[in-house]
Amino acid sequence: MDKKSLRIIEQVTKLYGRYGIKSVTMDDAAHYLGISKKTLYEHFQDKEELVRNVILLEYEKHDRNLEEIRKRDLNALQELFEVYRILFGMFRDYNPAISYDTRKYYPELFNSLREVRRKKMMSSTLRNIKKGKKEGLFRQDLDVDIISKLHIFHIENLFENDLFTQDEISSFKIFHEIFVYHLNGMLSEKGKKYFDRNFKTFKHSVEIPVLKEETGQIS
Repeated sequence: MDKKSLRIIEQVTKLYGRYGIKSVTMDDAAHYLGISKKTLYEHFQDKEELVRNVILLEYEKHDRNLEEIRKRDLNALQELFEVYRILFGMFRDYNPAISYDTRKYYPELFNSLREVRRKKMMSSTLRNIKKGKKEGLFRQDLDVDIISKLHIFHIENLFENDLFTQDEISSFKIFHEIFVYHLNGMLSEKGKKYFDRNFKTFKHSVEIPVLKEETGQIS
Protein backbone atom coordinates (compact mmCIF):
# COMPACT_ATOMS: atom_id res chain seq x y z
CA MET A 1 0.00 0.00 0.00
CA ASP A 2 1.35 3.43 -0.94
CA LYS A 3 1.79 6.20 1.62
CA LYS A 4 -1.11 8.28 0.37
CA SER A 5 -3.55 5.34 0.61
CA LEU A 6 -2.33 4.70 4.14
CA ARG A 7 -2.80 8.35 5.09
CA ILE A 8 -6.33 8.28 3.65
CA ILE A 9 -7.21 5.21 5.72
CA GLU A 10 -5.80 6.72 8.91
CA GLN A 11 -7.80 9.92 8.51
CA VAL A 12 -11.02 8.21 7.44
CA THR A 13 -10.75 5.99 10.51
CA LYS A 14 -11.05 9.14 12.63
CA LEU A 15 -14.00 10.31 10.57
CA TYR A 16 -15.81 6.99 10.95
CA GLY A 17 -15.05 6.99 14.66
CA ARG A 18 -16.66 10.39 15.04
CA TYR A 19 -19.74 9.98 12.87
CA GLY A 20 -20.12 6.25 12.18
CA ILE A 21 -19.64 4.50 8.84
CA LYS A 22 -23.12 4.81 7.36
CA SER A 23 -23.43 8.59 7.67
CA VAL A 24 -20.04 9.30 6.04
CA THR A 25 -20.27 9.24 2.26
CA MET A 26 -17.35 9.11 -0.14
CA ASP A 27 -18.07 12.80 -0.84
CA ASP A 28 -17.79 13.54 2.88
CA ALA A 29 -14.52 11.62 3.11
CA ALA A 30 -13.02 13.41 0.10
CA HIS A 31 -14.05 16.80 1.50
CA TYR A 32 -12.58 15.98 4.91
CA LEU A 33 -9.34 14.83 3.28
CA GLY A 34 -9.13 17.88 1.06
CA ILE A 35 -8.99 15.82 -2.14
CA SER A 36 -11.38 15.24 -5.04
CA LYS A 37 -13.73 12.28 -5.03
CA LYS A 38 -12.01 11.13 -8.24
CA THR A 39 -8.69 10.97 -6.39
CA LEU A 40 -10.31 9.00 -3.57
CA TYR A 41 -11.70 6.47 -6.07
CA GLU A 42 -8.26 6.09 -7.60
CA HIS A 43 -7.13 4.60 -4.28
CA PHE A 44 -10.32 2.71 -3.30
CA GLN A 45 -12.83 1.45 -5.85
CA ASP A 46 -15.85 1.86 -3.54
CA LYS A 47 -16.86 2.53 0.06
CA GLU A 48 -16.81 -1.15 1.03
CA GLU A 49 -13.16 -1.44 0.01
CA LEU A 50 -12.38 1.66 2.06
CA VAL A 51 -14.23 0.23 5.09
CA ARG A 52 -12.39 -3.08 4.72
CA ASN A 53 -9.02 -1.32 4.70
CA VAL A 54 -9.94 0.83 7.70
CA ILE A 55 -10.68 -2.28 9.77
CA LEU A 56 -7.73 -4.28 8.42
CA LEU A 57 -5.31 -1.48 9.27
CA GLU A 58 -6.39 -1.64 12.91
CA TYR A 59 -5.95 -5.42 12.87
CA GLU A 60 -2.48 -5.06 11.37
CA LYS A 61 -1.42 -2.57 14.04
CA HIS A 62 -2.47 -4.97 16.79
CA ASP A 63 -0.80 -7.89 15.01
CA ARG A 64 2.49 -6.00 14.77
CA ASN A 65 2.34 -5.21 18.48
CA LEU A 66 1.68 -8.86 19.32
CA GLU A 67 4.51 -9.99 17.06
CA GLU A 68 6.90 -7.65 18.88
CA ILE A 69 5.84 -9.22 22.17
CA ARG A 70 6.43 -12.72 20.81
CA LYS A 71 9.98 -11.79 19.80
CA ARG A 72 10.92 -10.83 23.35
CA ASP A 73 12.29 -13.30 25.89
CA LEU A 74 9.22 -13.30 28.15
CA ASN A 75 7.48 -16.02 30.11
CA ALA A 76 3.80 -16.72 29.46
CA LEU A 77 2.55 -14.41 32.22
CA GLN A 78 4.82 -11.57 31.15
CA GLU A 79 3.45 -12.01 27.64
CA LEU A 80 -0.11 -11.81 28.97
CA PHE A 81 0.68 -8.62 30.87
CA GLU A 82 1.89 -7.06 27.63
CA VAL A 83 -1.01 -8.45 25.57
CA TYR A 84 -3.50 -7.12 28.07
CA ARG A 85 -1.83 -3.72 27.93
CA ILE A 86 -2.66 -3.74 24.19
CA LEU A 87 -6.18 -5.04 24.82
CA PHE A 88 -6.81 -2.29 27.33
CA GLY A 89 -5.93 0.23 24.64
CA MET A 90 -8.47 -1.48 22.38
CA PHE A 91 -11.14 -1.36 25.10
CA ARG A 92 -10.36 2.29 25.82
CA ASP A 93 -10.47 3.38 22.17
CA TYR A 94 -13.31 1.10 21.07
CA ASN A 95 -16.02 2.86 19.08
CA PRO A 96 -19.25 0.80 18.96
CA ALA A 97 -20.58 2.81 16.01
CA ILE A 98 -17.96 1.36 13.65
CA SER A 99 -18.66 -2.23 14.70
CA TYR A 100 -22.43 -1.71 14.61
CA ASP A 101 -22.43 -0.10 11.16
CA THR A 102 -20.11 -2.73 9.71
CA ARG A 103 -22.26 -5.56 11.07
CA LYS A 104 -25.52 -3.99 9.86
CA TYR A 105 -24.58 -2.56 6.47
CA TYR A 106 -21.67 -4.84 5.46
CA PRO A 107 -22.57 -8.18 7.08
CA GLU A 108 -20.45 -10.35 4.75
CA LEU A 109 -17.45 -8.10 5.30
CA PHE A 110 -18.05 -8.10 9.07
CA ASN A 111 -18.26 -11.90 9.24
CA SER A 112 -15.21 -12.50 7.06
CA LEU A 113 -13.05 -10.06 9.02
CA ARG A 114 -14.26 -11.45 12.35
CA GLU A 115 -13.25 -14.93 11.22
CA VAL A 116 -9.78 -13.68 10.32
CA ARG A 117 -9.51 -12.01 13.73
CA ARG A 118 -10.73 -15.11 15.56
CA LYS A 119 -8.20 -17.40 13.90
CA LYS A 120 -5.31 -15.12 14.84
CA MET A 121 -6.57 -14.71 18.40
CA MET A 122 -7.03 -18.47 18.75
CA SER A 123 -3.53 -19.20 17.47
CA SER A 124 -1.97 -16.63 19.80
CA THR A 125 -3.98 -17.77 22.84
CA LEU A 126 -3.28 -21.46 22.25
CA ARG A 127 0.45 -20.78 21.95
CA ASN A 128 0.51 -18.74 25.15
CA ILE A 129 -1.41 -21.28 27.23
CA LYS A 130 0.78 -24.17 26.04
CA LYS A 131 3.86 -22.10 26.89
CA GLY A 132 2.48 -21.32 30.36
CA LYS A 133 1.80 -25.00 31.06
CA LYS A 134 5.32 -25.91 29.96
CA GLU A 135 6.76 -23.25 32.28
CA GLY A 136 4.62 -24.46 35.17
CA LEU A 137 2.79 -21.12 35.46
CA PHE A 138 -0.58 -22.52 34.33
CA ARG A 139 -2.43 -25.57 35.61
CA GLN A 140 -1.38 -28.80 33.91
CA ASP A 141 -4.99 -30.04 33.70
CA LEU A 142 -6.16 -27.05 31.64
CA ASP A 143 -8.09 -27.93 28.49
CA VAL A 144 -6.22 -25.64 26.11
CA ASP A 145 -8.89 -25.57 23.39
CA ILE A 146 -11.78 -24.82 25.76
CA ILE A 147 -9.94 -22.11 27.69
CA SER A 148 -8.82 -20.44 24.44
CA LYS A 149 -12.39 -20.35 23.11
CA LEU A 150 -13.74 -19.04 26.42
CA HIS A 151 -11.14 -16.28 26.41
CA ILE A 152 -12.09 -15.16 22.90
CA PHE A 153 -15.79 -15.47 23.76
CA HIS A 154 -15.37 -13.14 26.74
CA ILE A 155 -13.51 -10.51 24.73
CA GLU A 156 -15.91 -10.54 21.77
CA ASN A 157 -19.00 -10.40 23.93
CA LEU A 158 -17.72 -7.57 26.06
CA PHE A 159 -17.41 -5.47 22.91
CA GLU A 160 -20.75 -6.60 21.50
CA ASN A 161 -23.25 -6.40 24.37
CA ASP A 162 -25.42 -3.78 26.07
CA LEU A 163 -24.86 -4.87 29.68
CA PHE A 164 -21.94 -2.47 30.08
CA THR A 165 -21.89 1.18 29.09
CA GLN A 166 -19.08 2.47 26.89
CA ASP A 167 -17.57 4.25 29.88
CA GLU A 168 -17.56 0.97 31.82
CA ILE A 169 -15.99 -0.96 28.94
CA SER A 170 -13.19 1.60 28.61
CA SER A 171 -12.51 1.77 32.37
CA PHE A 172 -9.54 0.05 33.92
CA LYS A 173 -11.79 -1.36 36.67
CA ILE A 174 -13.74 -3.58 34.24
CA PHE A 175 -10.56 -4.50 32.40
CA HIS A 176 -8.84 -5.41 35.68
CA GLU A 177 -11.69 -7.69 36.78
CA ILE A 178 -11.78 -9.52 33.44
CA PHE A 179 -8.03 -10.04 33.50
CA VAL A 180 -7.93 -11.32 37.09
CA TYR A 181 -11.04 -13.47 36.55
CA HIS A 182 -9.48 -15.12 33.50
CA LEU A 183 -6.07 -15.68 35.06
CA ASN A 184 -7.27 -17.02 38.40
CA GLY A 185 -8.87 -19.92 36.57
CA MET A 186 -5.59 -20.83 34.85
CA LEU A 187 -2.76 -20.19 37.29
CA SER A 188 -0.82 -22.89 39.09
CA GLU A 189 0.54 -22.19 42.58
CA LYS A 190 3.78 -21.05 40.97
CA GLY A 191 1.81 -18.81 38.59
CA LYS A 192 -0.23 -17.28 41.44
CA LYS A 193 2.94 -16.35 43.33
CA TYR A 194 4.40 -14.74 40.22
CA PHE A 195 1.14 -12.91 39.53
CA ASP A 196 0.85 -11.58 43.10
CA ARG A 197 4.44 -10.27 42.99
CA ASN A 198 4.15 -8.54 39.62
CA PHE A 199 0.57 -7.50 38.89
CA LYS A 200 0.65 -4.33 40.99
CA THR A 201 3.60 -3.04 38.95
CA PHE A 202 1.79 -3.87 35.72
CA LYS A 203 -1.42 -2.20 36.91
CA HIS A 204 0.34 1.05 37.79
CA SER A 205 2.19 1.09 34.46
CA VAL A 206 -0.97 1.31 32.36
CA GLU A 207 -1.34 4.91 31.26
CA ILE A 208 -4.15 6.62 29.39
CA PRO A 209 -2.69 9.12 26.90
CA VAL A 210 -4.46 12.34 25.98
CA LEU A 211 -5.36 12.23 22.31
CA LYS A 212 -4.84 15.40 20.30
CA GLU A 213 -7.17 16.53 17.56
CA GLU A 214 -5.61 16.49 14.10
CA THR A 215 -6.61 17.94 10.78
CA GLY A 216 -7.89 15.47 8.23
CA GLN A 217 -6.32 17.07 5.17
CA ILE A 218 -3.62 15.16 3.36
CA SER A 219 -1.12 16.26 0.78
